[in-house]
Amino acid sequence: MDMRRIVAVLAEEAEQQIQYQVWELAPSDRALALETEASLRDAVGPADVQDALPEITRLEHLRETLAVLAISLARTHGHLAWFLSGAINALEPVLRWRALPATRGGTFGTVLPSPEEYTEAEDAVRHLQDVLAQISRIKH
Repeated sequence: MDMRRIVAVLAEEAEQQIQYQVWELAPSDRALALETEASLRDAVGPADVQDALPEITRLEHLRETLAVLAISLARTHGHLAWFLSGAINALEPVLRWRALPATRGGTFGTVLPSPEEYTEAEDAVRHLQDVLAQISRIKH
C-alpha cells in the first residue's frame, strides 16, 4: 500500500472515530493538531513549489515532516498519538531514502527514490496537513 493510501485510511478512521464520538477531541488535541499542521505546511509546500526544488531539498523537507510528527507524538497520548503514530508509519520509507549517489562503500541500506516516490510522499504529507486542519476546527 502506498503512502497516500495509508494516510487516506488513517484519515477515514479518524473521521469515523470523531463522528461516532469514539474520539472526543480535547482542546489540547485541537491545539496540537493545528500546530502540527502549520509545521507540516512549513516543511512541505504546494506541489508546484516542491517539484521545482532539487531532490536533496525535497528529501530534507520530508525528513523534517517526520521530525515534526515525532515531536508532536511525544507531546500527546490517546487517539491523537495513535493517529500521529500511524502517520509516521506511513512515511517510514522516507527514512531509507538518500539523495546522493554512493561513490564508494555501502549505503547502509538506503535507496535513491524515484521522482514519483517524492511526489507520493509529499502528497501524503499534504493530506495529513488537511486532516490535521480539520481536526483542529472540530468543536463538540
